[in-house]
Amino acid sequence: MVFTPDTDLLALLQQGIADLRPRRLGGDRPEASVLVALTDNCRDPQVVLTLRAHNLTAHGGEVAFPGGKRDPGDASLQDTALRETQEELGIAPAQVRVLAPLGQVVSKNGLLVAPFLGLVPENSRFCPNPGEIARVFRVPLRFFLEDCRERTDFLTFARQSLYVPAYRYEGHLIWGLTAYVLVELLNLGLGAKIPLRPRPEVRALEADT
Repeated sequence: MVFTPDTDLLALLQQGIADLRPRRLGGDRPEASVLVALTDNCRDPQVVLTLRAHNLTAHGGEVAFPGGKRDPGDASLQDTALRETQEELGIAPAQVRVLAPLGQVVSKNGLLVAPFLGLVPENSRFCPNPGEIARVFRVPLRFFLEDCRERTDFLTFARQSLYVPAYRYEGHLIWGLTAYVLVELLNLGLGAKIPLRPRPEVRALEADT
């Protein structure tokens, strides 16, 4: 699919995920959720990402979506994502239009993470919690569609071998499950065809080693 500057990416994305049946993983794991927040500019939506505070024991200094562990008082995992987004970025749940749940993933710490895709106003003013967030920044969705990766990481997820892009934007490395969730969203919602499997030439090289 060719995306021009006039392409309404949000309309295409919502159409692409309309019949999505998100992956659900079993197992007795502690739960968490994140908000994959996009700004509501139809032709140039941006992904809202955070740089976690360096002193945090979990994912300190890494780029991540706003989110965290489910609290006993959370009625649902969607409520967890919205609560954590408000605590980390100062965005009230009423300012978020949740579009759909996305496929669950398992973090390197063993958390079962449920991502939710949502829209926030383009003119949102974020007030990051300094105890958790070092910086909030936005990345144009088109940047990921261009697949200007810095490298490709090998990850094992759900008993599958994946080749996940790692991107660098304004000095920030976007990698691991954060990159995987984004790429999967673009592939399923926009037909981006960003490879998560080894290309034929890579398989040939591996066979020779």
